Amino acid sequence: MRLVAVTSCPTGIAHTYMAAEKLTKAAQARGHQIKVETQGSIGVENRLTDEEIRQAEGVIIAAGKGVDKDRFVGKRVLEVSVADGIKLADQLIERFERGDVPVLEGPSSEVQGPKLATRAEVKSPIYQNLMNGVSYMIPFVVVGGLLIALSLALGGEPTPKGLVIPQGSMWNTILQVGVASFTFMVPILSGFIAYSIADRPGLAPGMVGGYVAANGSFFGSAAGTGFIGGIVAGFVAGYVVRFIKGLRVPRMIQPVMPILVIPILGSLAVSALFIFVIGRPIAGVMEGLTAFLNGMQGSSKVILAMVLGAMIAFDMGGPVNKVAFMFGAAMIAEGHPEVMGPIAVAICVPPLGLGVATMLARSRYSSEEVEAGKAAFAMGLVGITEGAIPFAARDPLRVIPSIMVGSMVGAVVAMLSGVTDHVPHGGPIVAVLQAVDNVPMFFAAVAVGVAVTALMVNLLKGRQ
Repeated sequence: MRLVAVTSCPTGIAHTYMAAEKLTKAAQARGHQIKVETQGSIGVENRLTDEEIRQAEGVIIAAGKGVDKDRFVGKRVLEVSVADGIKLADQLIERFERGDVPVLEGPSSEVQGPKLATRAEVKSPIYQNLMNGVSYMIPFVVVGGLLIALSLALGGEPTPKGLVIPQGSMWNTILQVGVASFTFMVPILSGFIAYSIADRPGLAPGMVGGYVAANGSFFGSAAGTGFIGGIVAGFVAGYVVRFIKGLRVPRMIQPVMPILVIPILGSLAVSALFIFVIGRPIAGVMEGLTAFLNGMQGSSKVILAMVLGAMIAFDMGGPVNKVAFMFGAAMIAEGHPEVMGPIAVAICVPPLGLGVATMLARSRYSSEEVEAGKAAFAMGLVGITEGAIPFAARDPLRVIPSIMVGSMVGAVVAMLSGVTDHVPHGGPIVAVLQAVDNVPMFFAAVAVGVAVTALMVNLLKGRQ
């Protein structure tokens, strides 16, 4: 058979390319041809041509965010999560061999059909829309956080109140560029949530609504609604625009609907909702969250770190991981990099811990697992939690508890020692890039978490 595929994950870093590799190997092993288009963080690569799609006997979409399916209408289309593209690649190919794949019958229609094993084939639309916004937001947070961290690290002067960058200096200018990047975070998040729901007409209302949501001056509040308001604005704009698109209008008005009527009505609707109804209440929630984080002491810090560490390790880049990650990224922009610090440690503990485990007890692992351990260790150094997936897939009952405990311990050490992270990423790479405060304790927290994971998983393996 000739098959084509599209892989995409919310961050566009690891899962996207791991799924592409697994699908390619699975198809080739069964004697089929396949071309995989990846929609990663650097854009679309290996783009499918119209001719390749026309010749294809089947399409696999393994994605964790919205993918345009209109070009595949009339083809047999199997839509699954990006995680299934990694873990169940062989079963997906087998579905096409059995002819057990439905035809996509209309533009943007949902693909229905039998489910795979125990996993749902398609993520919740709400999750996909949210992750679409997050994937576009992350580069702005990275740029802002990294520039702010670099300006403080290299241009800051110690004072009794902490590091201060002199006014008029080059580093102060770089700091302001970083702050400017942060200001785009909420509008981009909102805009691309709306875009995922309502396509291009939703983009402007989503961004305008996100900007209004982020600026409390519109609704008489000292603070904006932060990332929570941005999410609400994106969904409101998306569904309002989708409703307007569905209205029957005179033929003479139809040409100006997408460029004039829909953007204006959508922008006014979402802005009015925040200005007159929900802006102040959501801003109050954000102020309460900020007060809670500022007031955290002792046990409350430990509990937060444990919860975040466990969530990061639990599904290694999946939905639970992304919720914790998004919370940490949003808190950077809200002035709380101390929340991202423990997350940055937890992100790298699973792959590093399992890599170390295979080095310490090679006899308890197959030769394939030992090689996977080397790859996992390398991925851990650059903050890719997904390096632990091959181990968890083979032995979830021993591996998942081990990486969760290790990440929790590492996160607690980081939280209690004041480790902060100014960019939404993890692993030693963030320390190398000067994005972390209290670097020695960052590495100490990573080392403790890795040791706990390695020792625990090897102890459990020794009892099998």
